[in-house]
Amino acid sequence: MSSHHKTAITILGATGSIGLSTLDVISRHPDRFSVFALTAYQQIERLADLCLRFQPVYAVVAKQTDAVKLQQRFRIAAINTEVLYGEEALCHVAQANETDAVMAAIVGAAGLLPTLSAAQAGKTIYLANKETLVVAGALFMQAVQQSNAQLLPVDSEHNAIYQVLPTDYQGDLVQAGIASLILTASGGPFLHTPLSDFARITPEQAVKHPNWSMGQKISVDSATMMNKGLELIEAHWLFNAPAKQLEVIIHPQSVVHSMVRYIDGSVLAQMGEADMRIPIAHCLGLPQRINSGAKQLDFTCLNGLNFLAADFDRFPCLKLAYEVLHSSNDASACILNAANEIAVGAFLHKLVGFMDIARVVDSCLQLFSGHTATDIKELLQLDQQVRTAAENLVHTHTI
Repeated sequence: MSSHHKTAITILGATGSIGLSTLDVISRHPDRFSVFALTAYQQIERLADLCLRFQPVYAVVAKQTDAVKLQQRFRIAAINTEVLYGEEALCHVAQANETDAVMAAIVGAAGLLPTLSAAQAGKTIYLANKETLVVAGALFMQAVQQSNAQLLPVDSEHNAIYQVLPTDYQGDLVQAGIASLILTASGGPFLHTPLSDFARITPEQAVKHPNWSMGQKISVDSATMMNKGLELIEAHWLFNAPAKQLEVIIHPQSVVHSMVRYIDGSVLAQMGEADMRIPIAHCLGLPQRINSGAKQLDFTCLNGLNFLAADFDRFPCLKLAYEVLHSSNDASACILNAANEIAVGAFLHKLVGFMDIARVVDSCLQLFSGHTATDIKELLQLDQQVRTAAENLVHTHTI
């Protein structure tokens, strides 16, 4: 690209923590980046403020009533941002000719179709939405390859692996001399809680994450280690890594973000502060390194780094994710994810206990074990069926 052309970015999920961190990095490099579109689901006031500051071409919301509210605010403020609403509009801003890159940071299955649209349109995709690869990994990777899109992982673990892989890595671990990929996990808030206390864990305790500030759903996933399970499935697709070459190790300090084991015995790790602006800036700046606003890691302040094995008794959700990876049915990851979303929601609403989350997921994996899906429509139908079944399990207490 010529030095005059700014990278025009669409941020799907602009008001969440990843979206805000992305805008923070962008604001440090006004000469390099412009904002094409910002989208939000519920936080309309926050979206309005961001639009006043960054003046994107488009703002996208879910509901028409919110769109009308936003339009009125923009008229009063005299800014030209056009307001759109609905799923079609999300897909439109993700694939528009004027956008070069898309930050996919919508949480949940809602992020799936717009991210797929960006892939089909051959965009550079900064991927922070787990569901895209978990629910539709095969289809999504196919779309990326067919349209020559560039896929860059934003998740701190996948980004860490991406940073320490050979720069010319083409998806062949053997050819690259790689023995395995190691995802690190904090272990969440219950790493040392006696198993006998697990039945009494409350939502308030589960959302207190020791190292990262995240939304409630992701915090519970961190406590059950389902987030690591979902990341394993993502790593499988991102790096073409079979289950037997994917390791999870617990590292409570969250300083080493992930590692790659090479066949000669070397292990390369990426380290840094627990600040999502680091992986975001890495993706945005490629092939250069740019300032992220994060502070430098001070080794003299670290009082040791610990590493522990991940225990399947303590973290049954992680075990379920490995089982999904070992199964030959690509749709089983979609089942895992949908059941987990319902189970976590039920736990947050105190309808089920902490240990029931894994039970709901396990029950759904068994209920739907014969179901396959070949296209996005079938996957989304399966996703709905699993959610309905999981809700049924929750409400009838037949877990």
